[in-house]
Amino acid sequence: MNDVSISKTMSHALRHAPEEYGLTLDAAGWTDLEKVRDAVSKALRAPVTLDDIERVVAESPKRRFETDGVSIRAVYGHSIEGRIEHPLASAPPDRLFHATAPSALPAIRAEGLRAMARQYVHLAVEPEVAVRVGRRKDAHPVLLSVDVARFRADGHELFAAGPYIYLADGVPAEYLTVED
Repeated sequence: MNDVSISKTMSHALRHAPEEYGLTLDAAGWTDLEKVRDAVSKALRAPVTLDDIERVVAESPKRRFETDGVSIRAVYGHSIEGRIEHPLASAPPDRLFHATAPSALPAIRAEGLRAMARQYVHLAVEPEVAVRVGRRKDAHPVLLSVDVARFRADGHELFAAGPYIYLADGVPAEYLTVED
């Protein structure tokens, strides 16, 4: 079975529609690993092993999933009802990045970054990662940087979602800079 197909199916099941796969997520987004394997196998109409899932988790460059060998969860990107809780970031970088379509820039300048249909605003550690994600919305996205030090000093919370992604409830425009 193709790892991309497994990853996409796991993303849909764990981030957007667990009920369609017969899965129930706990408050932190965790569910039984074997049930996910069974659900992914059924959805893809092909056998998927625990080793296949562990490989997808381990080799995902975006670190979308995590497992403890018994349970699994999508780390970020949820659009399901109910908020997936993440720990507060303890030592984030001074700058984080977000990229979006140029047509969204006037609204962002007026309202800042908002989570929209997701639970959080996603902020990348590397500008290249943000641009790659932003290309889903526009071939030539605008890159924004976030002044994390000032954002946090002013009392805004930032959550850790893995080594490359941080999450915020929103980012007011005053903390954003358009990068060249």
